[in-house]
Amino acid sequence: MTRTPTRPSLAPERRKQLRQQRRQERLRQLWRITLFSAAATGLGWGLLREGWVLRSPDQIEVLGSSQVNREQVIREAQLQLPQPLLGLKPRELAQRLSAGLPVEQVQVSRLMLPPRLRISLVEREAVAQAQRRSAKGMERGYVDRLGNWMTSRQQRGSGANRTPQVMVMGWQERLRAPLADILAQQNELGSTLQQVRFEPNGSLWLRTAALGDVHLGLPDQRLNRRLEVLRHLSSHLPKQIKTLKIQSIDLSDPEQPELGLPGKGRISIAALQKAIAEANRPPQAPSTTNRPAPPPAAD
Repeated sequence: MTRTPTRPSLAPERRKQLRQQRRQERLRQLWRITLFSAAATGLGWGLLREGWVLRSPDQIEVLGSSQVNREQVIREAQLQLPQPLLGLKPRELAQRLSAGLPVEQVQVSRLMLPPRLRISLVEREAVAQAQRRSAKGMERGYVDRLGNWMTSRQQRGSGANRTPQVMVMGWQERLRAPLADILAQQNELGSTLQQVRFEPNGSLWLRTAALGDVHLGLPDQRLNRRLEVLRHLSSHLPKQIKTLKIQSIDLSDPEQPELGLPGKGRISIAALQKAIAEANRPPQAPSTTNRPAPPPAAD
Protein backbone atom coordinates (compact mmCIF):
# COMPACT_ATOMS: atom_id res chain seq x y z
CA MET A 1 0.00 0.00 0.00
CA THR A 2 1.36 3.39 -1.01
CA ARG A 3 1.45 6.62 1.17
CA THR A 4 -0.18 9.81 -0.03
CA PRO A 5 2.18 12.85 -0.30
CA THR A 6 -0.45 15.27 1.09
CA ARG A 7 1.10 15.87 4.55
CA PRO A 8 4.64 16.61 3.35
CA SER A 9 3.27 19.04 0.76
CA LEU A 10 1.35 21.00 3.49
CA ALA A 11 4.36 21.53 5.83
CA PRO A 12 5.97 24.45 3.88
CA GLU A 13 2.61 26.23 3.65
CA ARG A 14 2.11 25.89 7.40
CA ARG A 15 5.53 27.31 8.13
CA LYS A 16 4.80 30.25 5.90
CA GLN A 17 1.58 30.98 7.76
CA LEU A 18 3.36 30.82 11.13
CA ARG A 19 5.99 33.27 9.93
CA GLN A 20 3.30 35.68 8.78
CA GLN A 21 1.51 35.40 12.12
CA ARG A 22 4.70 36.15 14.01
CA ARG A 23 5.41 39.16 11.82
CA GLN A 24 1.91 40.48 12.40
CA GLU A 25 2.26 39.95 16.15
CA ARG A 26 5.54 41.85 16.20
CA LEU A 27 3.98 44.69 14.24
CA ARG A 28 1.07 44.84 16.68
CA GLN A 29 3.50 44.91 19.63
CA LEU A 30 5.58 47.64 17.98
CA TRP A 31 2.44 49.66 17.36
CA ARG A 32 1.33 49.27 20.98
CA ILE A 33 4.79 50.38 22.23
CA THR A 34 4.78 53.37 19.92
CA LEU A 35 1.28 54.36 20.98
CA PHE A 36 2.02 54.00 24.69
CA SER A 37 5.32 55.88 24.35
CA ALA A 38 3.64 58.75 22.56
CA ALA A 39 0.91 58.88 25.16
CA ALA A 40 3.43 58.80 28.01
CA THR A 41 5.51 61.49 26.36
CA GLY A 42 2.49 63.70 25.88
CA LEU A 43 1.31 63.18 29.45
CA GLY A 44 4.83 63.83 30.76
CA TRP A 45 5.23 66.99 28.74
CA GLY A 46 1.83 68.19 29.86
CA LEU A 47 2.77 67.49 33.46
CA LEU A 48 6.02 69.39 33.09
CA ARG A 49 4.31 72.32 31.43
CA GLU A 50 1.24 72.50 33.58
CA GLY A 51 2.13 70.64 36.76
CA TRP A 52 5.65 72.02 37.49
CA VAL A 53 4.75 75.68 37.32
CA LEU A 54 5.49 78.54 39.71
CA ARG A 55 2.08 80.07 40.24
CA SER A 56 2.55 82.10 43.43
CA PRO A 57 5.41 83.83 45.32
CA ASP A 58 5.01 81.23 48.08
CA GLN A 59 6.74 78.73 45.79
CA ILE A 60 9.96 80.81 45.88
CA GLU A 61 12.23 80.12 48.87
CA VAL A 62 14.91 82.67 49.85
CA LEU A 63 17.55 81.36 52.26
CA GLY A 64 20.66 82.81 53.90
CA SER A 65 19.72 86.50 54.09
CA SER A 66 17.97 88.47 56.80
CA GLN A 67 17.81 91.62 54.67
CA VAL A 68 16.81 90.45 51.19
CA ASN A 69 13.16 89.43 50.98
CA ARG A 70 11.16 87.46 48.44
CA GLU A 71 9.76 90.54 46.74
CA GLN A 72 13.26 91.90 46.08
CA VAL A 73 14.33 88.56 44.61
CA ILE A 74 11.31 88.39 42.29
CA ARG A 75 11.90 91.98 41.15
CA GLU A 76 15.63 91.63 40.52
CA ALA A 77 15.26 88.22 38.84
CA GLN A 78 12.51 89.65 36.60
CA LEU A 79 10.23 86.69 37.29
CA GLN A 80 6.76 86.73 35.73
CA LEU A 81 4.29 84.37 37.43
CA PRO A 82 2.98 81.91 36.45
CA GLN A 83 6.28 80.57 35.15
CA PRO A 84 7.12 77.00 33.96
CA LEU A 85 9.80 75.71 36.27
CA LEU A 86 11.80 74.01 33.52
CA GLY A 87 11.76 77.21 31.49
CA LEU A 88 13.96 78.95 34.09
CA LYS A 89 17.73 79.05 33.65
CA PRO A 90 19.44 78.99 37.09
CA ARG A 91 22.71 80.50 35.86
CA GLU A 92 21.01 83.51 34.27
CA LEU A 93 18.89 84.06 37.38
CA ALA A 94 22.00 83.93 39.59
CA GLN A 95 23.74 86.53 37.42
CA ARG A 96 20.78 88.90 37.60
CA LEU A 97 20.52 88.55 41.36
CA SER A 98 24.27 89.05 41.87
CA ALA A 99 24.14 92.25 39.85
CA GLY A 100 21.16 93.72 41.65
CA LEU A 101 21.36 92.49 45.24
CA PRO A 102 23.97 93.09 48.00
CA VAL A 103 25.14 89.47 48.00
CA GLU A 104 28.50 87.77 47.53
CA GLN A 105 27.13 84.51 46.19
CA VAL A 106 23.85 83.24 44.70
CA GLN A 107 22.78 79.64 44.15
CA VAL A 108 19.52 78.85 42.32
CA SER A 109 17.92 75.39 42.50
CA ARG A 110 14.76 74.03 40.85
CA LEU A 111 12.84 71.55 43.01
CA MET A 112 10.14 69.36 41.49
CA LEU A 113 8.23 67.80 44.38
CA PRO A 114 6.52 70.04 45.24
CA PRO A 115 7.42 72.50 42.46
CA ARG A 116 9.36 75.44 43.87
CA LEU A 117 12.42 77.61 43.33
CA ARG A 118 15.08 77.75 46.04
CA ILE A 119 17.51 80.70 46.11
CA SER A 120 20.41 80.58 48.59
CA LEU A 121 22.23 83.87 49.27
CA VAL A 122 25.47 84.89 50.97
CA GLU A 123 25.17 88.52 52.01
CA ARG A 124 27.65 91.26 51.14
CA GLU A 125 28.62 94.16 53.34
CA ALA A 126 30.30 97.37 52.25
CA VAL A 127 33.57 97.81 54.16
CA ALA A 128 34.90 100.86 52.30
CA GLN A 129 33.78 103.68 50.06
CA ALA A 130 35.31 103.61 46.60
CA GLN A 131 35.93 105.54 43.41
CA ARG A 132 36.77 104.23 39.97
CA ARG A 133 37.18 105.65 36.50
CA SER A 134 34.72 104.30 33.94
CA ALA A 135 33.57 105.21 30.44
CA LYS A 136 31.11 107.64 32.03
CA GLY A 137 33.79 109.36 34.09
CA MET A 138 34.48 109.12 37.80
CA GLU A 139 32.06 106.76 39.53
CA ARG A 140 31.45 106.49 43.26
CA GLY A 141 30.42 103.30 45.01
CA TYR A 142 31.59 100.82 47.64
CA VAL A 143 33.63 97.63 47.96
CA ASP A 144 32.95 94.53 50.04
CA ARG A 145 35.45 92.51 52.08
CA LEU A 146 36.55 90.58 48.97
CA GLY A 147 37.35 93.77 47.07
CA ASN A 148 34.32 93.48 44.78
CA TRP A 149 32.68 96.67 43.53
CA MET A 150 29.26 97.53 44.94
CA THR A 151 26.96 100.15 43.52
CA SER A 152 25.26 102.67 45.79
CA ARG A 153 21.99 100.86 45.11
CA GLN A 154 23.47 97.57 46.32
CA GLN A 155 24.80 99.22 49.45
CA ARG A 156 21.40 100.70 50.24
CA GLY A 157 19.81 97.31 49.63
CA SER A 158 22.06 95.73 52.25
CA GLY A 159 20.30 97.76 54.94
CA ALA A 160 23.58 99.06 56.37
CA ASN A 161 23.14 102.13 58.56
CA ARG A 162 26.83 102.97 58.89
CA THR A 163 28.91 104.53 56.12
CA PRO A 164 32.43 103.02 55.96
CA GLN A 165 35.24 105.45 56.78
CA VAL A 166 37.96 103.94 54.57
CA MET A 167 38.16 105.32 51.02
CA VAL A 168 39.48 103.29 48.07
CA MET A 169 40.72 105.50 45.23
CA GLY A 170 41.31 104.17 41.72
CA TRP A 171 39.57 100.78 42.16
CA GLN A 172 40.50 98.29 39.44
CA GLU A 173 39.02 94.86 38.77
CA ARG A 174 42.44 93.21 38.43
CA LEU A 175 43.54 94.46 41.85
CA ARG A 176 40.70 92.98 43.90
CA ALA A 177 42.92 90.35 45.56
CA PRO A 178 45.53 92.72 47.07
CA LEU A 179 42.77 95.12 48.07
CA ALA A 180 41.01 92.30 49.93
CA ASP A 181 44.28 91.47 51.75
CA ILE A 182 44.69 95.07 52.91
CA LEU A 183 41.08 95.40 54.04
CA ALA A 184 41.36 92.14 55.97
CA GLN A 185 44.45 93.41 57.82
CA GLN A 186 43.43 97.02 58.35
CA ASN A 187 42.91 96.57 62.11
CA GLU A 188 46.43 95.17 62.46
CA LEU A 189 48.35 98.05 60.86
CA GLY A 190 49.03 99.78 64.16
CA SER A 191 47.19 102.91 63.04
CA THR A 192 43.75 103.69 61.62
CA LEU A 193 43.57 103.09 57.87
CA GLN A 194 42.08 106.11 56.12
CA GLN A 195 42.71 105.60 52.41
CA VAL A 196 43.82 103.01 49.86
CA ARG A 197 44.93 104.47 46.55
CA PHE A 198 45.85 102.68 43.32
CA GLU A 199 47.68 104.56 40.61
CA PRO A 200 46.80 103.72 36.98
CA ASN A 201 49.82 101.40 36.74
CA GLY A 202 48.70 99.53 39.89
CA SER A 203 51.17 101.12 42.29
CA LEU A 204 49.70 101.13 45.78
CA TRP A 205 49.53 103.87 48.43
CA LEU A 206 48.05 103.77 51.92
CA ARG A 207 47.22 106.62 54.23
CA THR A 208 47.12 105.99 57.98
CA ALA A 209 46.33 108.33 60.85
CA ALA A 210 49.80 108.05 62.42
CA LEU A 211 52.14 107.87 59.41
CA GLY A 212 50.32 109.69 56.63
CA ASP A 213 50.97 108.59 53.04
CA VAL A 214 52.85 105.31 52.68
CA HIS A 215 54.02 104.06 49.28
CA LEU A 216 53.94 100.25 49.01
CA GLY A 217 54.83 99.96 45.32
CA LEU A 218 53.32 97.34 43.04
CA PRO A 219 51.23 94.79 44.97
CA ASP A 220 53.42 91.77 44.27
CA GLN A 221 54.48 88.82 46.41
CA ARG A 222 56.23 91.15 48.91
CA LEU A 223 53.03 92.96 49.88
CA ASN A 224 52.67 91.11 53.20
CA ARG A 225 56.28 91.91 54.09
CA ARG A 226 55.64 95.61 53.45
CA LEU A 227 52.58 95.48 55.68
CA GLU A 228 54.69 93.88 58.43
CA VAL A 229 57.19 96.75 58.21
CA LEU A 230 54.31 99.24 58.28
CA ARG A 231 53.00 97.66 61.49
CA HIS A 232 56.48 97.84 63.02
CA LEU A 233 56.94 101.50 62.10
CA SER A 234 53.53 102.43 63.46
CA SER A 235 54.43 100.93 66.82
CA HIS A 236 58.16 101.64 67.14
CA LEU A 237 58.96 104.72 65.09
CA PRO A 238 60.71 107.10 67.53
CA LYS A 239 58.78 110.13 68.69
CA GLN A 240 61.46 112.40 67.28
CA ILE A 241 60.67 111.12 63.78
CA LYS A 242 56.90 111.20 64.32
CA THR A 243 57.10 114.91 65.14
CA LEU A 244 58.84 115.67 61.83
CA LYS A 245 56.76 116.94 58.92
CA ILE A 246 56.90 113.67 57.03
CA GLN A 247 55.61 114.00 53.49
CA SER A 248 55.56 110.26 52.81
CA ILE A 249 57.11 106.92 53.69
CA ASP A 250 58.44 104.69 50.93
CA LEU A 251 58.20 100.95 51.62
CA SER A 252 58.56 99.79 48.03
CA ASP A 253 61.80 98.19 49.30
CA PRO A 254 60.67 96.92 52.71
CA GLU A 255 64.24 96.24 53.82
CA GLN A 256 65.27 99.88 53.30
CA PRO A 257 62.30 102.11 54.19
CA GLU A 258 62.75 105.79 53.39
CA LEU A 259 61.18 109.02 54.58
CA GLY A 260 60.26 111.96 52.39
CA LEU A 261 61.07 115.17 54.31
CA PRO A 262 60.44 118.74 53.13
CA GLY A 263 63.58 120.26 51.68
CA LYS A 264 65.67 117.13 52.25
CA GLY A 265 64.36 114.70 49.67
CA ARG A 266 64.41 111.08 50.77
CA ILE A 267 66.45 109.72 53.61
CA SER A 268 66.54 106.21 54.97
CA ILE A 269 64.94 105.69 58.35
CA ALA A 270 68.07 103.93 59.62
CA ALA A 271 70.28 106.90 58.69
CA LEU A 272 67.86 109.39 60.26
CA GLN A 273 67.65 107.37 63.46
CA LYS A 274 71.44 107.29 63.64
CA ALA A 275 71.69 111.05 63.12
CA ILE A 276 69.09 111.72 65.81
CA ALA A 277 70.86 109.38 68.22
CA GLU A 278 74.18 111.19 67.68
CA ALA A 279 72.56 114.60 68.08
CA ASN A 280 70.99 113.56 71.36
CA ARG A 281 74.15 111.95 72.74
CA PRO A 282 75.40 113.88 75.83
CA PRO A 283 78.74 115.66 75.40
CA GLN A 284 81.74 113.83 76.87
CA ALA A 285 83.74 115.40 79.73
CA PRO A 286 87.28 116.45 78.79
CA SER A 287 89.91 113.83 79.61
CA THR A 288 92.47 114.55 82.47
CA THR A 289 94.93 111.85 81.57
CA ASN A 290 97.41 114.03 79.64
CA ARG A 291 96.64 117.31 81.35
CA PRO A 292 99.93 119.24 82.06
CA ALA A 293 100.98 119.42 85.74
CA PRO A 294 100.45 122.78 87.47
CA PRO A 295 103.58 124.92 87.96
CA PRO A 296 105.29 124.62 91.40
CA ALA A 297 104.36 127.16 94.00
CA ALA A 298 106.83 130.05 94.50
CA ASP A 299 108.77 130.28 97.79
